[in-house]
This record gives sequence, structure tokens and C-alpha cells, in this order.
Amino acid sequence: MEIKITSLEQIHDAARQFIEAMGDNTVFAFYGKMGAGKTTFIKAVCECLGVEDVINSPTFAIVNEYRSGSGELIYHFDFYRIKKLEEVYDMGYEDYFYSGALCFIEWPELVEDLLPADAVKVSIEEDEDGTRCVKS
Repeated sequence: MEIKITSLEQIHDAARQFIEAMGDNTVFAFYGKMGAGKTTFIKAVCECLGVEDVINSPTFAIVNEYRSGSGELIYHFDFYRIKKLEEVYDMGYEDYFYSGALCFIEWPELVEDLLPADAVKVSIEEDEDGTRCVKS
């Protein structure tokens, strides 16, 4: 799957395309440089799933929990500040990753060895013209 986002006005259309392509997968690992738009895209996906809470990057909390419009749990992780894998073990990552709930993970590079084998790798890249490309 490849989705092009040429402007912020298109992000919800892109998020809906992403949701349609998710299938039965639940764990999504978002790769991309700082400022590529990972948080912005995850926020749009959550909004399209009916989340009404304030959606922001869980940089300091590591994980935020939301509920979709249909009441399903969604976990949003940001592992940017992780220094050691022990921190991830201590938070009980398995309870999240293997819960069957949607998990959107930013900075998965830092916990690569802990990701479920069926985690969907999603890359977000910024082209020179500012267009974002979401690929999985």
C-alpha cells in the first residue's frame, strides 16, 4: 500500500484509505524521521476511527489510551525517550501488543526485538516538495 498526502487538507482522506487497508492487523509500527508526520497521521487515523479525546504524542507517558467511536481500545506509543529495553518490559508491553487492541507505535526502531512478528511496518517519508508518502 502506498498513500500520497500532498496537503494537510488531504490527511483524513489518507487516514480513511489506511483504515480500509488495515485488515485484521492490530499492531502498526510507524517509521520516519523526526518531523515526518507520524504523530499527525496517527492522530488523523484515530479521528477517523471516532476518537474524541485529545490526541497527542505520548512522548513522556510512553503510551496514551483512546477509545474509538465504537468503544474499541487504541494504544498510541512513542518510544523516542526509551533508554533501555527494561523500561519497556517494566511497562508490560506484552499486555498491549498482544491485547488485540489497535497499537500505533512511533519510534519502533528502539524496541524492534519486542515487536510481534505480524506487526505491520509503515514508513512515512517527506518528499522535497513537502508531500508525505505512507507505505506499508
